[in-house]
Amino acid sequence: METYIREAFVILFQFCFLIQLYFLLTNQSKLRGYKPLEELPEVTLPISVIISARNESENLRENLPSILEQNYPDFEVVVINDCSYDSSEDVLKELSQKYPRLKIVTITEHDRFKTGKKFALTLGIKAAKNEHMLFTDADCVPASENWITYMASNFKGSAQIVLGYSPYKKTGNFLNPFIRFETIKTAINYLSAALRGDAYMGIGRNLAYTKTLFFGAKGFAAHMHVLSGDDDLFVNQNATPDNTAIEINAESFTYTDAKTTIASLFRQKKRHFGVGKLYKQRHRRALSIDAVSGFLFYILLTLCLVFNFEPLLALGLLMFRLIFQLIIYSKLFKRLDGKGLVWYLPVFDAIYYIYLNTFGLIGTFIKTTQWK
Repeated sequence: METYIREAFVILFQFCFLIQLYFLLTNQSKLRGYKPLEELPEVTLPISVIISARNESENLRENLPSILEQNYPDFEVVVINDCSYDSSEDVLKELSQKYPRLKIVTITEHDRFKTGKKFALTLGIKAAKNEHMLFTDADCVPASENWITYMASNFKGSAQIVLGYSPYKKTGNFLNPFIRFETIKTAINYLSAALRGDAYMGIGRNLAYTKTLFFGAKGFAAHMHVLSGDDDLFVNQNATPDNTAIEINAESFTYTDAKTTIASLFRQKKRHFGVGKLYKQRHRRALSIDAVSGFLFYILLTLCLVFNFEPLLALGLLMFRLIFQLIIYSKLFKRLDGKGLVWYLPVFDAIYYIYLNTFGLIGTFIKTTQWK
């Protein structure tokens, strides 16, 4: 019996290794060969930047000017003041006097219905005067004055969706390195998928799409009952091999502050993972296989070493996978503003797969009740 158990563990471990190698070489490596634009393109396409903000007075005061002062010839900034009870209204009025590009849409609380981010964004989209729209959040700041230019430059041919990248700012908080690591891993996955012609998500902190696509898909109607998902569910349901582009020039990034406590991180990730069950079936299946096989890889590795089940083979496969990860990730982590994080890989990769499975289960069974 012991021999059968040993063989079963070793075979299952090798199977998980092969699955992980498959995802690494066929999926995640796609982004490594992608070359973003280096020279600033010439773009004159009218753009509407849309931001939904609830009680974001400080963020609006600090970040909105860098958006309103973008080096772009034709754009407006539509800010939806979504039932704020702080000083957001005063801040926006003050900014509107200085910046004529700013358009304010105000939503007030109503006893008969509850508002949410999707409702706010829908009103903002209706108020926008331009066909091409660029979305971000009030707590985000563009990496440069050319953010709009780089994102807008991808609206060519049949492109109706542009997936951008939004890293977290580097701080000394103990959670910060892993949060930034996880953000890069997630970006590698969804950007590589888009390059393969099978985009499954985007992030609302840096995302663009057309008004025609939005209204042609009836907006967020298919998932309006879910508080989250204004970004990833919309992309998941409307992206095609021909209508989606990506942008990862460093000047196109938007930065935001990472959570600093475990409790706040838990609330954020519970909300994010809660919409995964509404992805298309093939995307749910692929993401689940990657998450479960990665988790089992480390569990079985530990068991093989503890119980002396072919330990040299187990260590050899671990090193083989790690070498391939370093080959693929070293360039990508540097490009996605995480150069030093690649050296955390042996530890953070294991934590990452534990984290994926934990929040995947939480998101499946616990309902999110608020977006802000």
